[in-house]
Amino acid sequence: MKEFLMMKVVPYLAYLYIRFLRRSMRIEFRGVQVLDQVREASGSYILAFWHSRFVLMPYAYPDQRIVVLASSHRDSRMLGNILTRFGLVRVEGSSTRGGTAGLRALLRKVREGYDVGITPDGPKGPRRQVKQGVIATARFTGLPVVPVTFSAASGMRLRSWDRTMLPRPFTRGLFLYGDPIRIPRDTDDEGMEAYRLKLENALNALTDAADRETGIGPEGTVDART
Repeated sequence: MKEFLMMKVVPYLAYLYIRFLRRSMRIEFRGVQVLDQVREASGSYILAFWHSRFVLMPYAYPDQRIVVLASSHRDSRMLGNILTRFGLVRVEGSSTRGGTAGLRALLRKVREGYDVGITPDGPKGPRRQVKQGVIATARFTGLPVVPVTFSAASGMRLRSWDRTMLPRPFTRGLFLYGDPIRIPRDTDDEGMEAYRLKLENALNALTDAADRETGIGPEGTVDART
């Protein structure tokens, strides 16, 4: 029963609430044109966003032809079940440690014209630290990584490992899109670490900028729960 509640009931209720949030909020999409530019240059791409900002992320992508790579971890499966309610496709696997099957399934979807969505600090942290998985996925698929973040003028942080940002209804929201990062297929281990840090710094800078813009401030929130 607990598994049913966590994997079916909670994702469905979350889906309904996220739809309500989107309809009630005034949201600006700043820099979203980069997605069209990357598509013209590369075809598909990878959207990378912090796990704490996933709540409104189904609306960060205009076409809804996106595949998410979700591990077997419970939090990852629950998040995947929420996203599939919005029409996104979920592929189970890992981009690290024995995740070749998952990456190959991902690549098949890319060849069908899908883009990819990844939380590089998921499924269980450390928060706001990029793991090598997204870099390995980018090298394996040949797709550029586009960092994206979301912030809201009013909301709270949940008591989760990532301190998920939950916007309040009727508040102002902001999506920010960063410059694409391309990882060549012949990148060595030292280069992979350099790209990992580059993406981590880009996502952190983008997220802090969005928080300042909405008035929350870096890693703070109006009515924060600690």
